[in-house]
Amino acid sequence: MKLIVENLQKNFDKKEVLKGATFTFEQGRIYGLLGRNGAGKTTLFNCLNEDLPIDGGSFCLADDSGERRSITAQDIGYVLSTPVVPEFLTAREFLKFFLEINRHRIVDPKEPDAYLDYMQIDPEDRSKLLKDFSHGMKNKMQMLVHIMADPAVLLLDEPLTSFDVVVADEMKGLLRRIKGDHITILSTHIMELALDLCDEIVILNDGVLRQVSREELDDEDFKNRIISALKGETDV
Repeated sequence: MKLIVENLQKNFDKKEVLKGATFTFEQGRIYGLLGRNGAGKTTLFNCLNEDLPIDGGSFCLADDSGERRSITAQDIGYVLSTPVVPEFLTAREFLKFFLEINRHRIVDPKEPDAYLDYMQIDPEDRSKLLKDFSHGMKNKMQMLVHIMADPAVLLLDEPLTSFDVVVADEMKGLLRRIKGDHITILSTHIMELALDLCDEIVILNDGVLRQVSREELDDEDFKNRIISALKGETDV
């Protein structure tokens, strides 16, 4: 499976944010989407999730034979940088409700505690209201339900910034284990995270997408230019 983005354009009034972004993302790989704050990473995700209408270009999924089809809501799992969960429910109640409303799309559903075990949510926290969870714990729950839904495409918007070092390492391990089943795109402005976790590095700069090879990143001068661009000091 591939996610094909072709000449994607998005404007806000007279400001061009995406200026013909083009790239092909493949299943089984984690793509690090690097760009400084304000470069358009979240805008790109919002367009792919159809939260925002595009002003030009197209995007679609293609199977291994090359046959293309439109993306549906069930194809996308979008983990927001600020997690949105029903805070009036407990962790168990949330998963029970999610399983009920998605029973037609979840293969081999399990009991809520099996999923909570998988995500390493402590047993004493499972009966707590989600409003009492930390930001990082809410993010864990948000990521869990998207993994349960098993979408073709996982869009992860700065997903690890709210975790402590130990939990961040757990989440990295989880993403590596499940990457074969998804097209995974992780947005970040942290070069070290992208290099540690991701198979491919893609730069969003001046409204366009560009893949950066590991060989280029081995060049310290080039790497320093990338870091400067992420800080908004220069362009790539």
